[in-house]
Amino acid sequence: MQHQWNTNANDKKLVVSYSGGKDSTLALYHALQVGEVIGLIMMLEEQGQRSRSHAMPLEIIHAQANALDLPVLMASSSWNNYEAQFLDLLAQAKNQGAEVLVTGDLDMPEHGCWHDRITQQAKLKLSMPLWQRPHRDVIEEFIQLGFQTMIVTVNLDLGMKIEDLGQILTLKYIQELESRNIDPCGEGGEFHTTVLDGPIFKTAISVRKGDILYHENYAFLPLELESHSF
Repeated sequence: MQHQWNTNANDKKLVVSYSGGKDSTLALYHALQVGEVIGLIMMLEEQGQRSRSHAMPLEIIHAQANALDLPVLMASSSWNNYEAQFLDLLAQAKNQGAEVLVTGDLDMPEHGCWHDRITQQAKLKLSMPLWQRPHRDVIEEFIQLGFQTMIVTVNLDLGMKIEDLGQILTLKYIQELESRNIDPCGEGGEFHTTVLDGPIFKTAISVRKGDILYHENYAFLPLELESHSF
């Protein structure tokens, strides 16, 4: 089963688990090259106002979906009912024709993989086009393809600084992060990003930066749309 995780999307109808960040966006890019993407799924926090993974506001989520020209299925959840809500979204996607769930995971275990178990329950296949790829290769491909992504969350206990918030990922900046012993993809939880433009976006997303927020060892940069036309 595991050796097919990189190829299950070929010539299939796909739904992509989307966070709005760089890895899920690159996975979406690859999915679009090999199959038919029918939509995105995204989990929201309990109040239903922000994404659970990257704390993105609804207006940014809808702007990304609009720029990608894809519908997005969303559900609010606590951590206690996250799995049940995720399964409900998969069932909705399957009813709309989805055959495969695509995710942007890099380092999921071969055995005991949550997405593998959950897709088997939903009677879908799993595709992880970035799985087991070297992290530097992944981020270089993302940047060289022309995607633009901004750092919006940093973990101040893992080598990240307040000054990193709002930075656009470039090859030069990635080198700086590596010099600070930070994973170039942030896979250790060092940072999260929001993608604002790229080769699969119809239009770039213009944002303005809000005031930095703090919670425990994390700092967050809220983003708002420059235009509310979405």
